[in-house]
Order: sequence, then C-alpha cells, then structure tokens
Amino acid sequence: MTGSFALLVLLAYSTLFVALGLWIGRRAQAGEFFVAGRSLGPGLVFSTFLAANIGASSTVGATSLGYSEGVSAWWWNGSAGLGSLVLAFWVGPRMWREAVTHGDLTVGDFLERRYGRAMRGLVASLIWLGTLTILAAQLLGVAAVLNVVGGFSLLAGCAIGAFVTVSYFAAGGLLSSAWVNLVQLIVILAGFAVAVPFALHAAGGWDPITAMSGSRTDVWASTGPGSGWRLIFLLGPAFIVSPGLLQKAYGARDARAVRHGVAWNGVALMLFACAPAAIGLAAHTLYPGLAKPDLALPTILAGALPPAVGMIALAAVFSAEVSSADAVLFMLATSASRDLYRGFVRPAASEEEVLRVARIAAVVGSICGVGVAMAYGSVRAAVAVFYAILTVTLFVPILGALIVRGAGRVEGLASVLTGVPVLAAVQYLSRGQGYGVLSPALAGVLASAAAFAAAHAFAPRPTAPPLDSTPSTDKIPEEKVRKGAK
Repeated sequence: MTGSFALLVLLAYSTLFVALGLWIGRRAQAGEFFVAGRSLGPGLVFSTFLAANIGASSTVGATSLGYSEGVSAWWWNGSAGLGSLVLAFWVGPRMWREAVTHGDLTVGDFLERRYGRAMRGLVASLIWLGTLTILAAQLLGVAAVLNVVGGFSLLAGCAIGAFVTVSYFAAGGLLSSAWVNLVQLIVILAGFAVAVPFALHAAGGWDPITAMSGSRTDVWASTGPGSGWRLIFLLGPAFIVSPGLLQKAYGARDARAVRHGVAWNGVALMLFACAPAAIGLAAHTLYPGLAKPDLALPTILAGALPPAVGMIALAAVFSAEVSSADAVLFMLATSASRDLYRGFVRPAASEEEVLRVARIAAVVGSICGVGVAMAYGSVRAAVAVFYAILTVTLFVPILGALIVRGAGRVEGLASVLTGVPVLAAVQYLSRGQGYGVLSPALAGVLASAAAFAAAHAFAPRPTAPPLDSTPSTDKIPEEKVRKGAK
C-alpha cells in the first residue's frame, strides 16, 4: 500500500472519532462526563472496557514481546483477562453498589470515605504521575504506526495521537468515549482477525516459524520477572483495581451489566492474547534484525500483508492506541478535577467548575504525555512503570476496604507509604529485574499488605460501618441511580 493513501485513511478515520465524540458530548453535564449518567448496559460496558484494554501495550507492546520472547507473550493480555474476571465477579459489582449508594464519581471518593482525605490526595498524586507513563505508551504506539505509514517523527506522531484523543474525549468524557470505543472495537477485532492468518502465511506457515523459534513456542517460557507467566503478578492486580476501569464500571446501569460486560471483556482479552504473540513470531521470522521491537507490528502489517488487509490492520492498531489513550485521559481528568482540585484546592467548586477543570486537565495531561513519551521511547518500558505504581498504590487499600472490617486511615496510609518506597528500592537495586519471581511490583504489594495487616492489628477501631452493609441486590431503585449520578 502507498504511504500517502494509508495516511489519508488514518486521518479520515481520526476525523470520524473527533466528529462523533463532539456530537455525543455537545451537551454533556458532570454526570454524563464522569459516569455516563449510569446508563451503560452490558454491551457498552463490554465494548468500552475491551477497547480501553486493547491499547498500545496489548498490541505494539505484546507483539514486541512476541518478537523477542515468543508465544509466552500470551501472558501479557492473558493476565489482564484473568484480572478482569476477578473484577467482573467480585470487586466490580461491589464497587458499583458503593458508587450508586454514596454518589461516588471517582475511586478517590471511595478512598476518602474509607481512609480519609489525606489518603485521597496521596493516591491521586501518585496515580496522576504514574498515569502519564501509560498515556505516553499509547502515544508511542500511535507514533510507531505513523512512522511506518507516513515517516512521521516520534514527536510528530505522539502529538497527532494526543490531539485526536483529547479532541473527542474533552467533549463528553465517558459518554463520548463509550460510543466512540464501540466503533473502535469493531475495527480492532476485524483488523486483528484478518491480520493473524495473513501474517502467518507471509512467514511461510507455522512449521517454518517453529523451526526458527525453538523454545520460543513454549507458552511457559520466560527469561525474567517481566515476561512469561510472571506477568500475572504485574498485570493481573492492575486490571482489578485500575481507577480508569473501576470508574467505567461506575457508568453501568446495574450490577448485572458490570458482571456480564466485564466478564466477556476478560474472556475476549484471553482469546485476543494469541494474536500479538503469533504476529510477533511471524515478524521475527520475516524481519529478524529490527532495530526496535516496537516496530515489529506496524512493519509486518505495512510490508508483508496485502495492501487492503494491511490497511484494515493498521487502522485496528491505530484504534487500539487511541481508545486506550482516552481511558487514560479519563483517569487524569477525574483525578485532577475531583480528587485534587475539589478535594484540596476549592472544596466548594460547582459541578460546572469541576467539569471545566476536568477538560483542562485532559488537555494538560495530553501535553505532558507527549513529553514523557519522548523520555521513554519504548512502549513496554513506559507501561511497566505505570502498572507497577498502580498495583502497589491501590491493590491492597481497595481489597482491604472490601475484605477487612473496620479498616481505616492508619491502615490505608501505612500500606501506601510502605509499598511505594519498597517498590522504588527494589526497582533501583535490581535495575528493574527483581529477584527471581519477586519482581519490584510484587515486592511492593507484599510490603503494602504487611504494613496494612500490622497497622490493623494495632490501630484503634473506627466506627464506620463495613462495606458489607451495602445493598446486595443487582438493581438499585431508579431514583437512587439518578441521585448517585448528580
């Protein structure tokens, strides 16, 4: 395919995203921006979750891992799918009921109620900084596609990706994203469905790939704590407690929509996990000397597939990066506006003012994301930092609030203030490699859990009721839903 034609198609495709998002979000109020009016059924929950979860790390990053490591790259998306099932059948419905009962719009609302205002500010600050790295990863994925298709520099590609994403997200937040994600998901699934067989055929079939790859075709093989089955310790927990995903679940119309939509997303992720691993092996067979593994996916799609198939597949990759970028902007905007601005700068701010700050935060966050992308230059490197910070900061506090009766401020602060320094120390001392199965993220989570347990053993018991007292029915009365969305 010619680069100019492919570039025109991607630009037209981007224009469709922006136009659809602006039209849907033209009159969005705070309830629609933050939780889509709590109106999403199982289908939209499924599509907005899966489109957000299949991003730069799931496509460009997982394919680069397949290029370097082989079939064990399945665990990148497979671990996310396993974590999604835990979210679907346990954490998600309970968090949704909490959100509706108390009118929560962000995970910060939940954390403040359970652990106090200081915990909200601490977590929001850490997540905001960490989230910039995952946004950078999505922009790097867009840049990789635009580099292969149109010869764009890294900076130009990241800037184009940021502009497209922030244009439609800032208009309507979750409401715009949910419907744009549906369009993106159709293209993503269709593109990868046709790309895999054509990529394998271009490489000569599975037998030549196996002959060249040897042990790289073993799904259990791994060369370190950041690859193979060990990825479950990094990615599984992150997909249970990610604020961006939990706040998407807040937009569901009932707990059943959360369970069904998120569960099918988990199953789809585990099936999808086969695609990047297979394409990565095929790319290694065809292009064994690539300077950067991140170029494996766009290179094979643009150079080894028939033009029409390659164009569909490149559009799918572009969709994947942009759809995940809007989920990241969602985290940045809600955290900055509600958790930091209203929580600490201007507690009396009106909903209109908070909405305006959220949109400004999305723009500022996208600009910062471009800068961080320039610093990292690698999708997998940027993603690993984000997931480690996210997991260590939130996994123990959120699960502790759901499991441990009477857990409060002391336990929450102890878990974060212990886990994050341990994460940083192990990351620095081991140069990111960890010690055997003890990755930096796992070390941080274990330290966080130990601090939480120790604090709970000695801390005074608060009088707040446990979360088990929240309603257990799937349906909350409609007037309660409307109240919670305000």
